[in-house]
Amino acid sequence: MSSDSSTAPQAADHPPVQQLQTELLQELGPDVVVTDPAVMDAYRTDWTRDASAGQPLAVLRPRTVDEVQAGVRWAAARGIPIVPRGAGSGLSGGSLAVDGALTLSLDRMTAIEIDVATRTAIVEPGALNAQVKAAAAEHGLWYPPDPSSFEICSIGGNVATNAGGLCCVKYGVTTDYVLGLDVVLADGTLVKLGGQRVKDVAGLSLVKLFVGSEGTLGIVTRAILRLVPTPPPPATLVASFPTVQGAADAVVAMCARVRPAMVELMDRASINAVEDYTRMGLDRSAGALLLVQSDAPGEAAVAEVAVIEAACIANGATEVFATYDPEEGAGFVAARRAAFPAVERLGSLLLEDVGVPVPLLPTLLTGIEDIAVRNGVGIPTVAHAGDGNTHPIVVFDAADAAMARSARKAFDEVLALAISLGGTITGEHGIGRLKRAALSDQLGPDVMALTLRIKDALDPAGILNPGAGF
Repeated sequence: MSSDSSTAPQAADHPPVQQLQTELLQELGPDVVVTDPAVMDAYRTDWTRDASAGQPLAVLRPRTVDEVQAGVRWAAARGIPIVPRGAGSGLSGGSLAVDGALTLSLDRMTAIEIDVATRTAIVEPGALNAQVKAAAAEHGLWYPPDPSSFEICSIGGNVATNAGGLCCVKYGVTTDYVLGLDVVLADGTLVKLGGQRVKDVAGLSLVKLFVGSEGTLGIVTRAILRLVPTPPPPATLVASFPTVQGAADAVVAMCARVRPAMVELMDRASINAVEDYTRMGLDRSAGALLLVQSDAPGEAAVAEVAVIEAACIANGATEVFATYDPEEGAGFVAARRAAFPAVERLGSLLLEDVGVPVPLLPTLLTGIEDIAVRNGVGIPTVAHAGDGNTHPIVVFDAADAAMARSARKAFDEVLALAISLGGTITGEHGIGRLKRAALSDQLGPDVMALTLRIKDALDPAGILNPGAGF
């Protein structure tokens, strides 16, 4: 398979669109198949709002795995591409519609079952992250992966991108909680991988292969997720700094000594965008703000907060505030979660999630500031700073062609900077379609070739999410 799969695979002599739609309706029925252009339009893009989204042949909205298999078999027999889709909250263009392809939305497969004895959740892909958390909480359990969009993102999408979030500095990312997957392959075969077992090394680690594969190797129809006991209510510390450099240096210092449950950073531009959006009383003059939480039990939290506070003061914090009131702390977390919708109001966005080893975080953040100045664009930045994962958000006016070119140049320079620092072009959002050109720069030719060999083995016709990932 060629590495150039930015468009749908070419299948010879397809019947006319209307004929294909009629066949599909006869195969799966009008409850599953959507062909109305006005309805399909809602399934064309993700949160990137990327103008390159195509016009699908149809949207499939199955309720059962049998219907997923039937749709995939129908498409495979005709060489028609399939774009799997979760809740459409993705930030890398991974579920953008492809011209003439099927968009397969899993949004109606939402069942959740909690097994307390095994501390697992058996979840269909359309269930939202927040719904899984709520179902687990009823039994005193917790599902840790915590994207900022947890209220609107789906488990299927989380698995597809190996999503992380605010708590991953201590608790890890999606793959750390996936014990099993049901996956429909490119020919319609259903395979069941893993199970409700904490330890299992029989055979290759195929569960891990599919987590983060962005729908390019198979379509997840069920996930078995590991749950943990609910941690104690967190203590929260907020610190203001004159510069991003100082805040990043404080992160390096504190993370060398303690393991906080959350370490989030906001730069001045993102602080002001959030304050405009929420009116929460954030310090607009701060060059950066750190939001740090400890969920250690009892006096251990007090000790952790003391270490964190000392690191902040030693690195130039102008104000440090700590609270042990969970509701007060939740207010600060809400401000951080508001960053994307707040910045979205400033213009068109190119969203990144580059990451580096934590000691290089100061270099990455100051480098992003330089890239913004050099290209004459705004790049508000928030970060899951405790694990080196940053979210530079390039803001521009899409109607201004020169500015759009500068924005794309800045976007590419941020990717190149992360790679040069031994980092990654995506920590949790996935490659999608927006970062695909830079993947080989990070992986190198040998790993890229191996990746394509795996893709060829599982999807020889190249029908699964063409143009996404690689």
